[in-house]
Amino acid sequence: MQLRTESLRTSSPSVVRIASAIACVVALGGRATAQDATLPQPSAGGEQQAARTLQNSSFIYQTIPPELEFRELKVNDIITVLVDYRSSMQSEGDAESRKTANLNAVLADWLKFDGKDLFPAPQSNGDPRISGSLTSQFRAESELELSDALTFRIAAHIVDIQPNGNLVIEAHRTIRINEEVWQQSLTGIVRRQSIGPDRTVRSDEVAELHIDKREMGYIRDSYSRGWFHKLYDKWRPF
Repeated sequence: MQLRTESLRTSSPSVVRIASAIACVVALGGRATAQDATLPQPSAGGEQQAARTLQNSSFIYQTIPPELEFRELKVNDIITVLVDYRSSMQSEGDAESRKTANLNAVLADWLKFDGKDLFPAPQSNGDPRISGSLTSQFRAESELELSDALTFRIAAHIVDIQPNGNLVIEAHRTIRINEEVWQQSLTGIVRRQSIGPDRTVRSDEVAELHIDKREMGYIRDSYSRGWFHKLYDKWRPF
């Protein structure tokens, strides 16, 4: 024992370090063999461990609210249509017309009928003559600039489902405040994919869109045209 101790002491430090490293590797290898990277196996008692899912294994998982979950749309379900219609038109016109006409007519011969025969009638006072001239000028300038905007929300029923899955929608609404009445109606066809999770759809996604908006009451009567004004604007006699 004394000789072995002295031999280790007299050996170089590098040999000592190598021996220490080999001992550490052997110790760690023994521990590593006890670990396994496989999934947990069923227990001896036969109880199966619950499968891991995103819901039971994630710390940031949140359940989707029921109103945002996808549900199959059926007939008589209600969706919301966001109407945002804007249009603009600008037109300019310039027209000019000139016309000059001259007329010079002379009746040189005429006929006379005595009950049996026709023969030339004498022109004792000279040949009848017609002479005249007409000059007309017309010029018109017009400029039109029109801008419309219509924005509102309305709830619509699904009245039919086409064979390809498109939805036929229809909406009606009437608002009455004292003598003022506002009526709004909407019909059209919309794709199922265009409807958002909150069951809303924009009006520009609706095909064959038909919007009818009417106003009745004192305010409407104050600026509406009368029947005579409508008739005059339609026929324009002057």
